[in-house]
Amino acid sequence: MKKAFIIIALLYSCFAFSQNNFMLAEDYMRQGEYKKAAQIYESLLKRNPFNTTYLKRLVTCFQETDQYLKAETLLRETLKNNPGQKYLHVEIGYNFERQQKMILAKREYEIALNSIDINPSLGGIIGRMFRQNNSLDNAIIAYTKTMELNKNANYQFQIAQIYGEKGEFDKMFGAYIELVDQNESYLGTVQRLTSRYITDDSKNENNVSLKRALLRKSVSNPKDVWNELLSWLFAKQKEYQKAFIQEKALFKRNPEYIDNIITLGKIAFNDRDYAAAKDCFAFLLENTNFIDEKLNAELYLLKVGIETGEKNITQRFDTVLSTYGINSKTIPLQIAYADFLTFKSGNPEKAENILENALSFSKSKFQQARIKLKLGDVLVFTGRFNKALIYFSQVQTKLKNHPLSQQARFKVAQTSYFKGDFKWAMAQLKVLKGSTSQLIANDAVDLFLVISDNEPKDSIPSGLKEYARADLLAYQNKDSEAMTILTGILSKYKGFPVEDEALFKQAQILVKQKKYNEAILTFAKVVALDPQGILNDDVYYEMAELYNKQLNLPEKAKEYYQKIIFEYPSSIYLVDARKKYRELRGDTIN
Repeated sequence: MKKAFIIIALLYSCFAFSQNNFMLAEDYMRQGEYKKAAQIYESLLKRNPFNTTYLKRLVTCFQETDQYLKAETLLRETLKNNPGQKYLHVEIGYNFERQQKMILAKREYEIALNSIDINPSLGGIIGRMFRQNNSLDNAIIAYTKTMELNKNANYQFQIAQIYGEKGEFDKMFGAYIELVDQNESYLGTVQRLTSRYITDDSKNENNVSLKRALLRKSVSNPKDVWNELLSWLFAKQKEYQKAFIQEKALFKRNPEYIDNIITLGKIAFNDRDYAAAKDCFAFLLENTNFIDEKLNAELYLLKVGIETGEKNITQRFDTVLSTYGINSKTIPLQIAYADFLTFKSGNPEKAENILENALSFSKSKFQQARIKLKLGDVLVFTGRFNKALIYFSQVQTKLKNHPLSQQARFKVAQTSYFKGDFKWAMAQLKVLKGSTSQLIANDAVDLFLVISDNEPKDSIPSGLKEYARADLLAYQNKDSEAMTILTGILSKYKGFPVEDEALFKQAQILVKQKKYNEAILTFAKVVALDPQGILNDDVYYEMAELYNKQLNLPEKAKEYYQKIIFEYPSSIYLVDARKKYRELRGDTIN
């Protein structure tokens, strides 16, 4: 036993010694001290003569110090001692290539490639070594030959990547499609990798190339997976109607694809393609027998109606709830109805009745939490802050550390702010600034800054109370009253920190009223007021979004996204601005 322990200890000691020395040699390599690195690699290779990593590193050290003969001698001696390592001919050839001796290099490469005919198991390592040495055409030959000789070998993935490195994207897409053809489990991986080369522009050369390859494959070898990939591509290009056509074709062959239509409908809705979203959910409603899916479809069809300004939404809600019943399954519909009645239809009393009734039959604490959050919103809308705070606090207490609890805490802070209780609002916001929900964290930071920048000092009015009042009126859709108060703030508190907040809020209300050009002018006043102001990145992002989505002026949008990228590197909008700027510029997004 003691002897075995000593052997294990010695082996571990040798391993630790090798690892430490290898790391030291690697460090010397990074610093360009090849002679020092070579000495260590030589020592390591003597201890481990079959370690190809040490051999490769030592050869590289010799090559970097122009000791090509020494490198060749080492490789040939190793090959002589181990005749089965025919892949070393790749390294010998590369050693010649570095010396511009291309004829000798080619001869060694041919020996390596021919060895695959005798022993196909060498093909993988030979292909890899060619690729490491940037001999990409030879790597493709090695991998292709190996697959021809061994039907169980699959190097389509490596071949596709090499074509990508060569910039031969037609061939790259073809190789990825072959990979999926052989094994459909690679679908997700291929989607992830090909997404690096395509954009949301359907006319982009790579998008066209991928579409062409998929259509060609779907004709020569029809499979559901080609429809899936085409749908995915169309969705990437924001051509949701075309994606829907593919998903319908899949559904007709296999009803399980109904989930894809649900997902597509939600994506289209979130991207404001309401026509495509409506088609998806109308199709879902007609083709499912599951009550949950029907209710989901009804909910989104109503949401589409609200967003597109359809008439008789109240009647449609009543009809749907009459059809499916006022019960626990229709609670999401009831909450959406209450939201519509309050914030769109101006009937908060009916909304309150619906939600209080829903509380009486809700079956889970999460259902109750969602109802109470919306009920609190309705109460804030009607100015009953204390009762709203009770509901928000109940959610916060019962669902600690849950996202709904964080949402409730923010609503407590916001309601306290509307009431003028700024200290309690700040106490809640300080906790929320580290929220796991990025959206809640960002909202908390924004409100925190509004209060902290404008808190009255030494009992001197700062305009914060008036601003909070205007903010509440905007929340209650009393936009003209909000604008009047904000105009008063701009007159009374000129030169105070609240001035830029008031201008920014006016611009947001103008956007809400679809007065986009007026909003642009008002946003510009915020920047003119203070070129170093803390709201300037918010301003630039809002302006970029208006130019991009509402005014259809992509060049102007690029200008403001670019300002965020170069002037505000710590902005919360940086990642989004960079992505949208590159999309507008037509870049391939990685």
